[in-house]
Amino acid sequence: MQFWFARGSEVSIREQLVTQVVLGILSDDLAPGQRLPSTRELARRFHLHPNTISAGYRQLQRDRWVEFRRGSGVYVRASKPEVVPTAALALEQMIARLFRSARKLGVTLPVLRTRLRQWLELQPPDHFLLIEPDEELRRILAAEIARAVTFPVESCGPEDCPTAPEGGVPVALPNRVATARQLLPPGAELITLQIRSVPTSLAGYLPAPSGALVGVASRWPEFLKVARAVLTAAGFHPDSLVLRDAREPNWQRGLKQTAAVVCDLLTAAELPEGCRAIPFSVLSETSIAELRRYEEFINQPIETI
Repeated sequence: MQFWFARGSEVSIREQLVTQVVLGILSDDLAPGQRLPSTRELARRFHLHPNTISAGYRQLQRDRWVEFRRGSGVYVRASKPEVVPTAALALEQMIARLFRSARKLGVTLPVLRTRLRQWLELQPPDHFLLIEPDEELRRILAAEIARAVTFPVESCGPEDCPTAPEGGVPVALPNRVATARQLLPPGAELITLQIRSVPTSLAGYLPAPSGALVGVASRWPEFLKVARAVLTAAGFHPDSLVLRDAREPNWQRGLKQTAAVVCDLLTAAELPEGCRAIPFSVLSETSIAELRRYEEFINQPIETI
């Protein structure tokens, strides 16, 4: 295992040594029974004080990561101590994997530091960019995202999508990912949105009431098509469904006579007064939760872990 030490850091050399050994053991860079470099060897190689190395090894022994064998040296213990998982430990392991991968690729430490510095100096994302060619679906999805997060939401079709969405986090539905990837720079982050489960969403309204009129309204033709198919399969008679394309004139007619209107988020706000709206979200709850976690990750204040 290769060691790195940074002088003049807020983190002491002893702590740097202990952390690297622990992470090496957790990530299997250091195998059970493997001998660690001697105190004299590390001190000479990195021009460190032997007492600093000894103090680090003693701490590792107290914490049951290593064992001293008289006349032989310091060895990784056969079994790891019980470690309570924490966010700090997970972060340290992630950083350790990054450095290990860099070493395997032949990337030097100065190059890695330079690239990390460049990434950290980039402008943090400040909005979501929805990439969707269907204009009506795009409006619905943008409204759903905007309702769930505080980040601004911008949207575009493939023909007017910026090739380098500065400050924007691209998001797209699964069937649009391939198209979106072609529009974005290589390696650019792209969040894949998932569609909500229709049967699960309708479970609370089943079984279908006998003889009840149910409205279905949306500006998105696919919404009308899918809703009709699903409601019919769920037991609603086709003649009991009142379908309305919200792009057409006088689309609201007859909806007041229905027991309820299944609709998208945007159409719900345009229903006649007195209609019982059942807004159906296109996006799954897991996708909404992922967008919120991303937003929290960006907005969270710096604190010591």
